[in-house]
Amino acid sequence: MKIAYYLICTAFLSACVSSQNNHPAEDNGRTLHNGIVLPEHWPPGMVDDGVRHEMPLPYIENKPAVIPVNLGRQLFVDDFLIAETDMQRVSHKATFYEGNPVLAPDKEWEYTFERAPYAAPFSDGIWYDETDRKFKMWYLAGAGSMHKHRQSFYTCYAESLDGKHWEKVDMDVEPGTNIVDTCDRDAATVWLDKTCPDPEKRFKLFNVEKHRGGWKVILKYSKDGIHWSEGVAQSGPVGDRTTAFYNPFTGKWALSLRQGAKADGRSRGYLENEDPEMAVSVAHSLAAGIKDKNIVLWFTPSDKELVHPEFPDVRPAIYNFDAMPYESVMLGFYAMWKGPENDVCDKLGIQKRNEIGMGYSRDGFHFYRPTYEPIMGVNETDGAWNWGNMQSIIGVPLIVGDSLYLYSSGRMKNDVMCFTSTGMATLRRDGFVSMQTPGQGFLTTGNIKFDGKYFFVNAQVKNLQVELLDEQGKVIPGFSKDDCEALKDLNSTKQMVAWKSGKDLSSLADKVVKIKFYVTDGDLYAFWISPWKTGESRGYTGGGGPGLNPAGIDKPL
Repeated sequence: MKIAYYLICTAFLSACVSSQNNHPAEDNGRTLHNGIVLPEHWPPGMVDDGVRHEMPLPYIENKPAVIPVNLGRQLFVDDFLIAETDMQRVSHKATFYEGNPVLAPDKEWEYTFERAPYAAPFSDGIWYDETDRKFKMWYLAGAGSMHKHRQSFYTCYAESLDGKHWEKVDMDVEPGTNIVDTCDRDAATVWLDKTCPDPEKRFKLFNVEKHRGGWKVILKYSKDGIHWSEGVAQSGPVGDRTTAFYNPFTGKWALSLRQGAKADGRSRGYLENEDPEMAVSVAHSLAAGIKDKNIVLWFTPSDKELVHPEFPDVRPAIYNFDAMPYESVMLGFYAMWKGPENDVCDKLGIQKRNEIGMGYSRDGFHFYRPTYEPIMGVNETDGAWNWGNMQSIIGVPLIVGDSLYLYSSGRMKNDVMCFTSTGMATLRRDGFVSMQTPGQGFLTTGNIKFDGKYFFVNAQVKNLQVELLDEQGKVIPGFSKDDCEALKDLNSTKQMVAWKSGKDLSSLADKVVKIKFYVTDGDLYAFWISPWKTGESRGYTGGGGPGLNPAGIDKPL
């Protein structure tokens, strides 16, 4: 039984009604691209009752009567699109690159004051910049003698032509090194703002810097990601593992704040603002039991978190949470902490277990986790780059052909001085979750509307047919299962579906329809209806990729 522990969950449920337009002016932009209507009181806040819960999903419990599917590939990561099916939802794990780590500490300036080598993003950012066709990485590096205390770091930069082989390019910030910011820092977010109208602010750095004995977020701008401005906004005190992201579906900048709660000290706080400078300026830590008008308690660890098999008495928690827009949803990257605590790790000569999990959101706030298994997990083999303490990275996924490139940091055991490096993993495009059947299966959507012409799927199946139904569930003439040109032995991340009449779907534009998929032996990942025969989805392309539109949206060049 789900517990409605959000302060305005009931209001949200009543607000999730159908919308005839994607961006109606009369509700001040509260209607999202998918028909979800945000309540006037937003964002909602979790009641700090000391009990662990899964997040509620108001937009699933009370779906829009009609779901527009004009923006992005439509992923089956939850039940939002599905009215009826006998197929099973399956979450897929990424495959680690055999050449890992792709970036390792090998420079003198990457050592800490205590000689521990670090070369890995601590969120930071890995992006593909279509303007100069380069993969770009910002990462945490040991500050050596520049800051003489144990936990002291600064920011370095690397670039690549293929995302696998990285070069630490000498820069002029600290001549002879690839250092691009020398402020003593913890976590950081580098956001490549591909639609920013001001070229001087194209790169945004939300840097968690040490100030007067505590941590504060400092916002800086850059036109090249190398030369950063002085701070233009500064937060109050915050938790060290605080990051930022942009939600293009709502047009808001959000901070994911490390925050304490009664259920667990490793929980998350949230605030948002249309202006990144204002978002930073009003941010400060929110102690358990203290309310703040700018920050809400976002979520605590779920009661379904998986425990460390060797430390079953340690209550797992959330070490960090990053978010990225991808196609029609927001992806959530959880650093799932399973312990043990640092003093135990030091005594045993091991690393704490952090692994990367996934969640998915239709409104950018409520995230669904179909599994608590990691998409990228640790490898407790001696010498493994990711023996423990894996951390998520901003910017991913990158889209490279039919694959997604994912990255994370990882650490070897403590007996090799906290050797911290960066690894890569791959996943099928849209391949986070699929609807799967071992034999004959079907899936019928709820009521949808679209304005495109050409129907596309991402699937790996023995046989696939698609049928279009009207609002009453009756087959639309010319678009029946038998009229569909069957796709046999299909394995494609972008396959057009056609019907024997040769007609496109323009006659059905803006009409309420349902889609029924007939699947034999395989996986259905996504569908979308494009204005173009080339199949671009108009969705968000994550951190970008070779050959994609530099605006960060999947549309023809």
